[in-house]
Amino acid sequence: MQDSSEDDKKRRGSAPALSDVVDFLGEHAPFDAVDRAALERVGAAAEVEFHRAGTTIFSQGAGPVEHLRVVRSGAVEVVLDERVLDRMESGEPFGHASMLSGLPTGFAARAAEDTLCYRIPADVAREVLARPEGMRYVARSLLEWPAEAAGAAPVAAPDASHVPVGAMIRGAPVVCAPDTPIREAARLMTAAVQTSVVVDLGDGSLGILTDRDLRTRVLAAGLPGDAPVSAAMTAPAYTCRPDRLAGELLLDMLDRDLRHYPVVSAAGQLLGVVSDADLVAVETRSSFHLRQAISRSESLQDLVAAARELRPLVIALHEARLAASNITAIYTVVVDALTRRLIELAIASRSIALPSFSWLALGSQARREAAPGSDIDSAIVWFGDVEEAEARPVLQGIGTDVVAGLKACGLRPDERRVTASDALVVRSLESWRRAVRSWLEDPHQQQALILVSVFIDSRPVWGIHMGSPLADTFRNAPRNEVLLRLLARFALVNRPPTGFLRGLVVEHSGEHRGALDLKHGGLLPIADLARWAGMAAGLTSASTRERLQAAADAGTLSRSDAQTLADAFDLIAELRLGHQVARLRAGLAPDDYVDPGTLSELTRSHLKEAFRAIASVQKRLASELSLGVR
Repeated sequence: MQDSSEDDKKRRGSAPALSDVVDFLGEHAPFDAVDRAALERVGAAAEVEFHRAGTTIFSQGAGPVEHLRVVRSGAVEVVLDERVLDRMESGEPFGHASMLSGLPTGFAARAAEDTLCYRIPADVAREVLARPEGMRYVARSLLEWPAEAAGAAPVAAPDASHVPVGAMIRGAPVVCAPDTPIREAARLMTAAVQTSVVVDLGDGSLGILTDRDLRTRVLAAGLPGDAPVSAAMTAPAYTCRPDRLAGELLLDMLDRDLRHYPVVSAAGQLLGVVSDADLVAVETRSSFHLRQAISRSESLQDLVAAARELRPLVIALHEARLAASNITAIYTVVVDALTRRLIELAIASRSIALPSFSWLALGSQARREAAPGSDIDSAIVWFGDVEEAEARPVLQGIGTDVVAGLKACGLRPDERRVTASDALVVRSLESWRRAVRSWLEDPHQQQALILVSVFIDSRPVWGIHMGSPLADTFRNAPRNEVLLRLLARFALVNRPPTGFLRGLVVEHSGEHRGALDLKHGGLLPIADLARWAGMAAGLTSASTRERLQAAADAGTLSRSDAQTLADAFDLIAELRLGHQVARLRAGLAPDDYVDPGTLSELTRSHLKEAFRAIASVQKRLASELSLGVR
């Protein structure tokens, strides 16, 4: 792999159109939480960077990265030891963990196709990431971590929430007296390459002056450089012990809107200072320990051993209070990595030529919403002029090996047999296109709507990655009024349990008698509504939240209804994941059935309101489209 040449890097304007950059960045996290004036500062500093397909943007082990990059068009692959782990597309930033931590990159970033990036200088990018919303994005957006790992994974356990803070101290602290001039304190920080100075108050307590204080309390306030540090410091400073766990401290920082904590021994000795960037960098590196173990596995036995860490990782992330959407995203990323490695091992075990093909994740995995209790749906599409009798048996054999391997790794295959081990879902591109056209032309045919709902949610995780060949075939659906009406009716099939007065509607028979089904009663109704509304807006394969946003933008759902559904989805997803984590801790298989008696009165009240809100949106949809569904 060769790095991008200087010619490639210089094929950019000195400054892109400011309004274009600002408008684009403002549509994507973390810049969507930034005010217009700050966005314009970012846009003014941004450069357009062009990379030809196949060139390396930065190398593994290089750095630290000195810019934050955002993909404008094209795509960027995350590469570890010449193996592609992930793909970043339009609007996705990368490189910020190395930039923030000052550590070398753990992965390479390579242009998957001709790609334009916005390149934002570190000092400008840090102003955005220093804000609470920016740091919250860095800390919690685990889906972005593959492209931003600051360094190689540590040998320690994969969950950084269990790493003691003392192990993260980098360098001796900068210390000064309260009467030290601010100008001198800033010089000491610069010389030591630190972002804070600890102030010894002389009575056993500490103060702290940070780079943010220099901006907000000195420069912005017009405080002279010869004023004493005591005029701008925070005192007393919050401190922590070296045995404090990283996950706990990071959350404490986010809650208190702090960026630095002095680390003090039990005897009161100052050991160093840790910043939120240090914690995020360690979270980043250690969260990818598991993916690195997967990528380096040489056998199914190796993968099974690596996969044993997946559920403990979910538990650790939940204990660190990350949002359910971020936990399911990282869970899905690891499932993707397991799938890719199993495919590679299956191919390596065969000595015959294979047609070009893609492995498609379906359902919640495609939406990046899979949880430990989710089953795994999949399909295969092959490309080129290859006879069915030649291609299907060998590809189905690969599918059978991979599905069996995922099952050995603790992942449950789809009970409806919608997996790549079934010949019915191993087809050529043209065969898939004929099937989709058939469903669109006659959506009344048997199982057409079910199949549409399954295959709209498709995402390639291995092979040719130019979009989803199945989902893309549905792009004409917004003009198919019959199909949209039937999809809307399908979105009303799963109804939330609102027929209660004092309690929640539960299962009345079977092994889950007395339990509440959070998936079919809560998540699926929202996912089905989002699928219909997203398709009506012209969006096919996407997450539930992305579909709701697109529907609100296009007017297929009101903004109020879209936000209501998104909030309800978040609440139910949090409850579901918490229930599954509790079962994992108890050594039980994760499921979606919650005993209402275990929920607090407040939680039951919120859940009832969420169910009522979903039912209300369904009722309005039925009325507006005259679907005749009560």
